[in-house]
Amino acid sequence: MGAEEYNEMSTIMPTLILLADLTIRIGLSFRVIMRKRPHGVTIAWLIIILLIPLLGALLYLLVGENRISDKRIARTRANQDHYQHWLNSLRERAPINWQDMADTCLPLHRQAETLIGIPAMTGNSLQVYETADETIEAILADIDQASSTCHLQFYIWQEGGRVTAVEESLLAATRRGVICRILVDSIGSSDFLKSRRCRELREAGIRIRESLPAGLIKALFARIDIRNHRKIVVIDGEIAYSGSTNMVDPRYFKQDSGVGQWIDVMVRITGPVVESLAGTFISDWILETDDQQLDISDLTAGKTAANNRTDVHRVKPTGSTAVQLVPSGPGLVPEAIHSLLLTTIYSARRELVLTTPYFVPDEPLLTALKAAAQRGVSVTIILPQRNDSRLVHYASHAHFQELTESGVQIFLFHGGLLHAKTITVDREFALFGSVNLDMRSFWLNFEATLFIYDRDFAAKIHAIQERYEQLSTAIDHQELVQRPVIKRFKENVALLIGPLL
Repeated sequence: MGAEEYNEMSTIMPTLILLADLTIRIGLSFRVIMRKRPHGVTIAWLIIILLIPLLGALLYLLVGENRISDKRIARTRANQDHYQHWLNSLRERAPINWQDMADTCLPLHRQAETLIGIPAMTGNSLQVYETADETIEAILADIDQASSTCHLQFYIWQEGGRVTAVEESLLAATRRGVICRILVDSIGSSDFLKSRRCRELREAGIRIRESLPAGLIKALFARIDIRNHRKIVVIDGEIAYSGSTNMVDPRYFKQDSGVGQWIDVMVRITGPVVESLAGTFISDWILETDDQQLDISDLTAGKTAANNRTDVHRVKPTGSTAVQLVPSGPGLVPEAIHSLLLTTIYSARRELVLTTPYFVPDEPLLTALKAAAQRGVSVTIILPQRNDSRLVHYASHAHFQELTESGVQIFLFHGGLLHAKTITVDREFALFGSVNLDMRSFWLNFEATLFIYDRDFAAKIHAIQERYEQLSTAIDHQELVQRPVIKRFKENVALLIGPLL
């Protein structure tokens, strides 16, 4: 190549690259606008695509859309008829007398049933555990008494500490003929899935599967940060656990992050709603595995507990509490939990208390919280003082001033990383589960939330929230107004990408 040709190419190539970059930016910007997502998400992605050459476009292609693998979509469609038939059959179970409850409960239940298809069922008994030790000891006792199946689903499974005792109990259960299945998230539990301990458990007969497998190759076909964030344990199809607790020992978990021990709550459930939790686990398991011993049709086969391979069966009443399971995620009804949370906030008449580790609300949720306080509802939000995500910390604080101006009380918990996700409304009913108040939980994660329509249970959760408040410091509105400009700048920068956190 001569000097003249070289000079010509050196002039043309930058122009071609510039034109290609410009074409990609304009094309992706058009795509983002036409997808009609919440405007905060749209603006955040437009900023990234337009301000970051090439890398912004690459980020959008990797994680900008809720792309689920073709294989998972095909399995979901193949299972949908059986799953829907099972959901319809639940309406016959344990009907509720709504006249004994607050008038805000029935409309919320109707909306949840319309969106998800799972009705509330009465006749349940619930036991709340406030510490990881209490939760693990209860799970251990139930595994040791198991006779048919032990099903455990967690976002994070980290070996060590008291988790070793759970693994040993599962090994013992397997030796006496109990089928043990563990479903863990591919990213949340990546260290465990690659560990020697995981191989040992599998070789001993425990069936372990990763949910939503992630990797560089997978990223070409599906969004890799769509995660299964549910925490569910089901023993013999008769006992269930759910809440915010991962399968970790907080004395050893993320101790180098400087936030203290994680503080969680979990509930042990017996009664008819266990069938909903058992069916949700089995549905997730079948979507992730080629297990020939299970078939989604078992949910509707009408089999008894003795010969049902899924261990999903009718459960007798053990109490009087009405509970509705709301599994959510980027599936058939991606807006379900977001819509239900808005209804929950707008239904408050006297008092609304929320606890969450990650608070990055969108505009509708922010408006609902401010409107509640403005109409005289006592609104309290309890968050961890220190967070393991710097971006979430700043994005959360960016909303504090406008919330406190409207009368919302914000408390920062200093007893560890408050990881409990709870909502109580007028001390009449409670929401309890794995959902954070951020865009990830609303739109990206597969979550599980219990809507518990019971004054006594709501009072128990409210008492726990009060104990959190006693270990917290109230945010002073005047201090927010006077905070340094550099801090406001950091908060507002984090807020720009808040819809993507």
